[in-house]
Amino acid sequence: MNFIGIANYKKMFRDDYFYKTLYNTAYLMLGIPIGLMLSFLLASALSRKIKGTTIFRTIYYIPVISSLAAISILWQWAYNGDFGLVNQVLAIFGIDGPNWLQNAATVKPAIIIMTVWKGLGYSMLLYLAAIQSVPKDYYEAAELDGASSIQKFKNITWPMVRPITFFLIVTNIIGGSQIFTEINIMTPNGGPKYSSATVVWYIWQKAFKNWQMGYASSMAVILAVIVFVVTALQFYMDRRSSYKID
Repeated sequence: MNFIGIANYKKMFRDDYFYKTLYNTAYLMLGIPIGLMLSFLLASALSRKIKGTTIFRTIYYIPVISSLAAISILWQWAYNGDFGLVNQVLAIFGIDGPNWLQNAATVKPAIIIMTVWKGLGYSMLLYLAAIQSVPKDYYEAAELDGASSIQKFKNITWPMVRPITFFLIVTNIIGGSQIFTEINIMTPNGGPKYSSATVVWYIWQKAFKNWQMGYASSMAVILAVIVFVVTALQFYMDRRSSYKID
């Protein structure tokens, strides 16, 4: 090995593919707020005393404990442009679906749908535990004061589940920045025009395909710094906007 100083970092900041993979990684994180909203709505629905909630909880949680590689292969088949299940369903409504994973315009939304579906059960379970742990006295007192459903959500439910939301945002951002398995299985070449390649996938390509260990390590360091800064900002913003219930 030869010490080359910061040459790898200079090369990295001139690498268009590095910026593209950063953009793709950030784009895929759009699924985080979508997943949190859906999981909160599901948790709110399943927290009600209706028949069949246990079955639905189990169904929603099955993808969480399933193999990520197996699920990626399953969704790769579902997104197939010729015989995939997604296009077969769309054909029922007279819609000619695209080849999802081979189209630069649809590959990232397709992966977002898959990742939201995969993590929905985990977030839902945490939200469900938080909602069910809210003391009923708070809601009863609010009803006596004439509070509406929106006011009860704003002043009771949301502040009580806020720590769970903060935890999920931080962990999902950290996990989203490391997305690799789905990309490597569903789009092993990084998608059309590198449209689905993420930072970790690109690091892996450079390290274990091109054997550019020094260059890959430099990108890993920058990725670690980005994750640290974003996480620190989340903690700072959470402290600034902390909500206390008297």
